[in-house]
Amino acid sequence: MSQKFTGVGVSAGRVIGSVRRMPDPIFPPADGAPLPAGSSAEAESLRLAEATQVVAAQLKERAAQATGDAQAVLKATALMASDRTLLKSATRLVASGTCAESAIWEAADAVATQLSALGGYMAERAGDVLDVRSRIVAELRGVPAPGIPDSDQPFILAAVDLAPADTATLDPAKVLALVTSDGGPQSHTAIIARSLGLPAIVAAAGTTALADGDHVFVDGIDGLVITGPGEAEEHLAATYANREALPEFSGTGQLRDGHRVPLLSNVGSGDDAQLAAAAGAEGVGLLRTEFCFLGKDKEPSHDEQVAAYGAVFAAFPGRKVVVRTLDAGADKPLPFLTDASEPNPALGVRGYRTDLSSPGVLERQLQAIAQAAGEHQAEIWVMAPMISTASEAQEFAQLAKAAGLATAGTMIEVPSAAVLAGQILQRCDFVSIGTNDLTQYTMAADRQLGALAELNDPWQPAVLHLVAATAAGAQAAGGKPVGVCGEAAADPALAVVLVGLGVDTLSMNKRALAPVAAVLRTVDLPTAQRLSQLALDAESAEAARTAVRAQLGELDRFGL
Repeated sequence: MSQKFTGVGVSAGRVIGSVRRMPDPIFPPADGAPLPAGSSAEAESLRLAEATQVVAAQLKERAAQATGDAQAVLKATALMASDRTLLKSATRLVASGTCAESAIWEAADAVATQLSALGGYMAERAGDVLDVRSRIVAELRGVPAPGIPDSDQPFILAAVDLAPADTATLDPAKVLALVTSDGGPQSHTAIIARSLGLPAIVAAAGTTALADGDHVFVDGIDGLVITGPGEAEEHLAATYANREALPEFSGTGQLRDGHRVPLLSNVGSGDDAQLAAAAGAEGVGLLRTEFCFLGKDKEPSHDEQVAAYGAVFAAFPGRKVVVRTLDAGADKPLPFLTDASEPNPALGVRGYRTDLSSPGVLERQLQAIAQAAGEHQAEIWVMAPMISTASEAQEFAQLAKAAGLATAGTMIEVPSAAVLAGQILQRCDFVSIGTNDLTQYTMAADRQLGALAELNDPWQPAVLHLVAATAAGAQAAGGKPVGVCGEAAADPALAVVLVGLGVDTLSMNKRALAPVAAVLRTVDLPTAQRLSQLALDAESAEAARTAVRAQLGELDRFGL
């Protein structure tokens, strides 16, 4: 009998295929297992240190071969593998007579428990610790580390969730689609699936029952998994497979009536920027500068920062590059800057707020950005994350101007900033809406929790009302620019709504440029405004999405 599972579709696509489940995890060693016969604590500590170094090096090597979101994920996981606190805790256990496997297992368990108790972003890092633990134990045992199953035939990957390092190595040539029973729409799994263009569903409760060889239909558009697909599902999959090819992005984002909507790209490195430029991006709407800092136990030097930023600027001569200053904290802890013991780091000292606890880092970063800007021809705008008040916006603008950066703005991620956008824009030059954080803070729903996936949806009318409030504030401040650089901009239907709400520019991963451009060209501004009102008037995210998609026939034509 056919079964239906419902989750959250996070990357479009409709496919039918056979399931392969993630392999069983590394089994735990016995609690407090003693040192191996004939071995000393010193020798066992050395074996543990060497295994840890091997795992960290492997993850760093994979990071060097990856780009974009995958590279950032792997760098962060490699940093966890190199964590000195974790190794010291395990080494102390070895010194007391415990074998290396049991020691690292127990030490990592303690760290993961602490992180889970903190909740929010830090709870998500607990999974990283446990992934690293399994890899270290596998290295100690001389067995393969957990990973994506190998197969001669393409398959649908089913898992409880994927570790960041596994997600980052997904091969779209082998994996037809991805289904997880846990995770949320802004988890690593979801973000990388979108960047790969891989049909994906997260938070699909009950899919742990899927077994190797099960024949299933995966609908990443409507968030459905159906076993034993029939004619209806076969028709949907065939229609998707035969969808009309998207026209290549021309490099000019606009509506049917000629209304311009520049389409920019989100990048984290010079390599990302080169790929985005090749895809036609009209500039960079979000340069995530924290990726220059990840994996380091001290602040990068001035020259290192200048080189990293300059590599991005070089890809867009004469074009706009919006640089977000360091967004450290919460899910991006830095040992020299953030306090991992905060009880609620998502609401703690992160983003712009780190300048209060560690003054000087932001000022030095702005100076490096300014020097890199002077060495290249890109038009550099700079913005601060986690701005909550007009006075903070003013302080940041003054710092930027003092460093020689002419155009300074802020992120709109906190509801207070959206409500006070008019006041904020009287003190700075532009704003950019980070819909990922704005959604989680508006809905009080951790964006990493699968159980809250329904709340953590940028189609939530409350979130869209705050986008509209931001645009209205920009108009009141003299028509200053409003962009969106969160994942919402990569949804072609939602992109239409955002433009209708008054957003001027959209920034997204490079894969989303062509589909967003194609759909925008099918509507004029009055239509976009009418559809945005439908979304604002809806009672739920699902109702908003359904109402708008029903008016956009091009979505089916292009399989979006």
